[in-house]
Amino acid sequence: MSAKEISLRPAQETDVWVLSAIHIAAIKALPATFYTKKELLAWRNNRDKPDGSNILKRMKVETFWVAIEADVVIGFASFIVDELIGLYVHPKYQGKGIGRALVQYFCDEATKQGIDKVITTASLYAEGFYLRLGFTAIERAPHYLRSGVVVPVTKMSKTLATVPKSI
Repeated sequence: MSAKEISLRPAQETDVWVLSAIHIAAIKALPATFYTKKELLAWRNNRDKPDGSNILKRMKVETFWVAIEADVVIGFASFIVDELIGLYVHPKYQGKGIGRALVQYFCDEATKQGIDKVITTASLYAEGFYLRLGFTAIERAPHYLRSGVVVPVTKMSKTLATVPKSI
């Protein structure tokens, strides 16, 4: 499978359970190298089973897009205007260009809106991924999870190619 075999579409309210399942699975697959087991558990909202209620609330504010392969949702991204807020791909599909396709979609949408720079907050695991996509690290910073646990993250930005406006 490659990114060419997937399609992207806006997330629907009926997707929230699977988005929660992908979020949990992606975090559970991470080794406790950059974050402790306690921090990883807090990052997935202390859940082992999906609960789409938080995602449903966030859909009122954030734009969610999903990646689909053979009618199965395999990853998603959420963003607000110029900020990529969340990016998760099910572990079974990681390393196949899904995350790259979702980030490219976000950047393309920002460019269409005349935005020339986007930002994201990357986990320490994802920092290298974003660097490979042309993002630059701004600073390490604390990130406050809903549970009150604080984890280190990297604030990152990417300058987008601007399309010259016609006169």
